[in-house]
Amino acid sequence: MKFRKTEISGVVLVEPDMHRDERGFFLESYHQRKYADGGIDRLFVQDNHSCSAKGTLRGLHMQLARPQGKLVRAIRGSVWDVAVDVRRGSPTFGRHVAVELSAESQLQLYLPPGLAHGFLVTSETAEFEYKCTDFYDPTSELAILWNDPELAIPWPILEPLLSAKDRDAPRLAEVMEQLPAYSPN
Repeated sequence: MKFRKTEISGVVLVEPDMHRDERGFFLESYHQRKYADGGIDRLFVQDNHSCSAKGTLRGLHMQLARPQGKLVRAIRGSVWDVAVDVRRGSPTFGRHVAVELSAESQLQLYLPPGLAHGFLVTSETAEFEYKCTDFYDPTSELAILWNDPELAIPWPILEPLLSAKDRDAPRLAEVMEQLPAYSPN
């Protein structure tokens, strides 16, 4: 299993060991000790599973009062996954990490609490799983505009399928005072 740090503190790309043969493949999608050794030492309390059509963009989402760390992966199809550092005072504030996650590669991305997250479905459909470090709290949810020019995320599509919440989300500058402060721990 390989754990690769990214330019954003706490964001880790995980490459599980995949064992393939004529029958298919086997991999450990989570192993607490190995993940802790790789820098992901969090208790996960909730798993989510979504299925979306090509061109669907979900995000950028986060929770304020109950921030969630997320370990994400595509189990069918492929997505372009984005983590945005919106922690006030972070040396990488406003920057993002983007990576293709697919059922073929089985790559995973870990985002620590306090980051905004979004993904775009690039295959005909995609099933996407999230392991979360805190429970979903709709009263704590915040969306940030997916195509905010200040973030300059180079999404590979100009007109995605969006929910009303994502289409009407505020820009980063409009929610600045609500954002969490950066803590290097």
